[in-house]
Amino acid sequence: MPTHEVTNQVPPLVDFDAAEQPVILEALRRAGAESAIDDVRAVGKVAGSAEAQTLGDLAEAHPPVLRTHDRYGHRIDEVEYDPSYHRLMEYAVGFGLHAAPWADSGPSPHLVRAAKMSVWSQVDAGHGCPISMTYAVVPALRANPELAAQYEPLLVAKEYDPGLRVPSTKRGLIAGMSMTEKQGGSDVRANTTAAVPNADGTYRITGHKWFTSAPMSDFFLVLAQAPGGLSCFFVPRVLPDGTRNTFNLQRLKDKLGNHSNASSEVEYDDTVGWLVGAEGRGVPTIIEMVNLTRLDCTLGSASGMRAGVAMAVHHATHRRAFGAHLIDQPLMRNVLADLALEAEGATTVALWLAEVTDRAVAGDETADRLRRIALAASKYYVCKRGPIHAAEALECLGGNGYVEESRMPRLYREAPLMSVWEGSGNVAALDTLRALAKQPETLGVFLDEVEQARGADARLDAAIAALRDRFTDFDTIQYRARRVVGEMAQVLQGSLLVRYGHPAVADGYTASRLGRDRGDVFGTLPHGVDTGSIIERVMPKL
Repeated sequence: MPTHEVTNQVPPLVDFDAAEQPVILEALRRAGAESAIDDVRAVGKVAGSAEAQTLGDLAEAHPPVLRTHDRYGHRIDEVEYDPSYHRLMEYAVGFGLHAAPWADSGPSPHLVRAAKMSVWSQVDAGHGCPISMTYAVVPALRANPELAAQYEPLLVAKEYDPGLRVPSTKRGLIAGMSMTEKQGGSDVRANTTAAVPNADGTYRITGHKWFTSAPMSDFFLVLAQAPGGLSCFFVPRVLPDGTRNTFNLQRLKDKLGNHSNASSEVEYDDTVGWLVGAEGRGVPTIIEMVNLTRLDCTLGSASGMRAGVAMAVHHATHRRAFGAHLIDQPLMRNVLADLALEAEGATTVALWLAEVTDRAVAGDETADRLRRIALAASKYYVCKRGPIHAAEALECLGGNGYVEESRMPRLYREAPLMSVWEGSGNVAALDTLRALAKQPETLGVFLDEVEQARGADARLDAAIAALRDRFTDFDTIQYRARRVVGEMAQVLQGSLLVRYGHPAVADGYTASRLGRDRGDVFGTLPHGVDTGSIIERVMPKL
């Protein structure tokens, strides 16, 4: 027998346009950003190429290495990355996925950036961390107009210029944030890092940060306790006179996933920093940065879902079992369509949030309130759905999906990160309630938004009515926070899909997520759902 003859194995999913996704292209057209579609497709073609996928594999296989000292015993506190990581960063910065939207006068720059980010992040999630932080740092840095005037042009520049040098001498900058401490975690007000003012207007910062990702970034926004309370500081790795700022890297975290990205513990010891915003206003200063990185968490989870279902559909299209292709077997079609619904709902709301961000940045106060509440709820729900979606997509490949070469294990390891980053599930759910308590009018803004679909689907109408009833008992609402916030996110996705989505997707989503016939696992869609149209929308275009 020809024992080494390979049959019934699936061809590689490579050299395809990762941006050829109706949910993405339709969102751009709906916002009047058709002119950006060619640029988004250019990103998609690179993302689906053999070169980019190999770069992602190499960056994953060769994690960064910490070098605390040089050969002579001098502290250098540098992280050495594989060349593949730097090539991925070059692509991402060149595509404008970092801070470029803040200088873009075209239509819907934040939506366009979100579409590109959603396509590109499927290649490698790790290098997306510094890209996301650089995007998010700009509005916070503007709390110090002098610093913003000096560094914002370098943050938006589409040139990746690695290495530790004086920031003002570089062609482009990458930024990070350093907030979390071991005794506080998400409770940053419990931070103990201290900032002492100097006569020249700078501060000396001393303390230990528990999680600081991308430590080779050019500067960081750091939270520390100043005489006036918790404050935000601009801390460069290299000072204007060319000397290294004290930035002692204690160790790199050994993480579940996100292997291409270095996450470190940092010790500050009389480290020089400049105040950003007023003393005691650290949290309000940094909150916009947090909001934007939460947007990228939602985008990242949605992107992972689309990648997972694309690989599952590709596998099912080519693999035969029990006398037929998997994709032609009813139960597999149920599973694939259900996975596709989740991915499309998540992507729709993530891109919509980016569109709302465009309106909020332009000064629309209603959009700003809507973004505040919808982003917190969506970050909670979409990121919570990511890990179970990845597990089910992996299972569609069977044993082949459990093997590293399939890239499914990497997707599975990455999925929980988005739910942890910028606040775990409880933090995100409670933050939604805090937003409602601080600005009660945001609930009305949210309900007005979802009500725009009223009358189009009885299941959605019933879900909106039930959601209103959730807010009649405030004595127990914190205990019920996950249920309430999860329903807010589902109703929002349902409303957006009913208004803007493909009819089969909208019907399938409301039937399976908002109707009475809900399943506990993927693959429990009720009869009558148009699985063929739903699956066709996520099928990779080779």
